[in-house]
Amino acid sequence: MNPAWSVVFLTTLAGAGQGLVLALFEAEWAHRAGYLAVGPEPRLVAFGALGGALLACGGLLASFLHLGRPERAWRAAAMWRTSWLSREVLVLPAFIALAAAYGAAPFWAPGFGFALGALATVAALALFLCTGMIYACIRFLQAWATPLTPLNFTLLGCANGFTIAVALAAALGRAPLPFFAVGALGFTLAGALGRAAAWRRNARSVPKSTLQTAIGVKHGRIVQQSQGFSGGSFNTREFFHGRSAAALVRWRRLAVAGAFVLPLALLGAGWAYASAPLLGAAAAVQYAGLLAERWLFFAEAQHPQNLYYQRGG
Repeated sequence: MNPAWSVVFLTTLAGAGQGLVLALFEAEWAHRAGYLAVGPEPRLVAFGALGGALLACGGLLASFLHLGRPERAWRAAAMWRTSWLSREVLVLPAFIALAAAYGAAPFWAPGFGFALGALATVAALALFLCTGMIYACIRFLQAWATPLTPLNFTLLGCANGFTIAVALAAALGRAPLPFFAVGALGFTLAGALGRAAAWRRNARSVPKSTLQTAIGVKHGRIVQQSQGFSGGSFNTREFFHGRSAAALVRWRRLAVAGAFVLPLALLGAGWAYASAPLLGAAAAVQYAGLLAERWLFFAEAQHPQNLYYQRGG
């Protein structure tokens, strides 16, 4: 597939915002349940939840760049009974509103903060499910049609969200820093394992369609020499990225280093020294790595129609 950067930014920005809100509420819940001696300070909750809402807003705005007729975007919600995309369109604004209310609660309604955080958490988890299932339900794209797709969306969003939370804790209030640091390290490791499992699965999967089945010819050796026309088309632009296999290897190395290896090292050093700059760098580097990972997620999906368009000349 040809990755659309608007969708890459939508899923990564919203995912980071969702993970950040989840991290804050989990810290509050752990404190109330007696598992955490000191909970997050009100200003940390306020800055974090409002920041999560802003990140999700950035993702929502990026999604409009992918629309040919943005004024008709509201129609995307019409099929919510059967479409995961329509459900995402409904849940994303709900999450933004609840996260913003959660962030504002310490100032105008402290007694309702925990309840609003719980609702924002439910919305965040529902949004992870909706976003992941948009791709996992497309059965003919074998790279996506797996439970690992929504699982990895959730793990990677939480990894980046917890990493942002630990950076905010170091800058604004250090009490829950170890809680966020453990969560960031755990989700980053889990995300790395989940992504590695998806890559391994996809490498071992056998395509259901081949060039032989595509054209109905059973000959053992078929080579396509031309597309049959000299110019490009919607099919060649939208369903294939045009990069070489070597380029995809470089993208994967960037994703592994940026999303997992470097953040783990920076998180460890930042936690050891309670350094806000190091932890902030971990969050920034990890987000950049997740951009590469998400681009690769779309690029590595082989659309069956590409069997007809293997060569451009």
